[in-house]
Amino acid sequence: MRRRSALVGSMAALATVTSARAQTTVDLQLVLAVDVSRSIDEVEAELQRRGYIEALTNDRVVDAILSGENRRIAICYTEWAGAHFQTVVIDWTVIDSPGAARRFADKLAEAPRISQSWTAIGAALAHAGQRFENAPFIAKRRVIDVSGDGRTNDGPPAEIVRDKLVSQGIVVNGLPVMMNRSNFGRPPDLTLDKYYEESVIGGPGSFLIVADNFDHFGRAVRTKLVREISATDGPRVSSPA
Repeated sequence: MRRRSALVGSMAALATVTSARAQTTVDLQLVLAVDVSRSIDEVEAELQRRGYIEALTNDRVVDAILSGENRRIAICYTEWAGAHFQTVVIDWTVIDSPGAARRFADKLAEAPRISQSWTAIGAALAHAGQRFENAPFIAKRRVIDVSGDGRTNDGPPAEIVRDKLVSQGIVVNGLPVMMNRSNFGRPPDLTLDKYYEESVIGGPGSFLIVADNFDHFGRAVRTKLVREISATDGPRVSSPA
């Protein structure tokens, strides 16, 4: 009888912990969806990963996190390429202090990177949207931020998936990287920013920050994160500050 009572008590305690976790309130749930297609070479991939690592621990970004009503946000970091390659690199993590931001960045620095063929922004958005379904948080704002150096050439059209996500109250922001060079023999895509504006971003207050190249990527990420976390108004399309 005692054993049964202890078991019931343990189950009740577990249910209480699970319920408490499910009720954790954050100011923002943010999925970072990062392009790892083979159009991004090793040097550019390093600049890209370093850009996120440095931005997440930047004082302005941390100050933005701590200035919110709940003084914390939740981040999930994913990577994507073709229609059949999307992966969660770091699952939902609460960032509520400089130390938490540093631990997330250190974990990201240690994570392996796998490159795959094709560019499937629609599939990446669908995968990112699924991350919210069982996330153990309550947030007034749910945002997907997708970055990349090309437009969809595989999988579902980005705008169809984007529209579905927006109908669910999810905002999609973008960070296109404009590369003034050929890509697998194709000419440079000089209108990638327009494509992102028309077919990728959506929802109330959605915006995109344009990076001229991967050398400017880190600054673009920092600018984007500060605006996203703070929920400040600004132009729909801009360059990093």
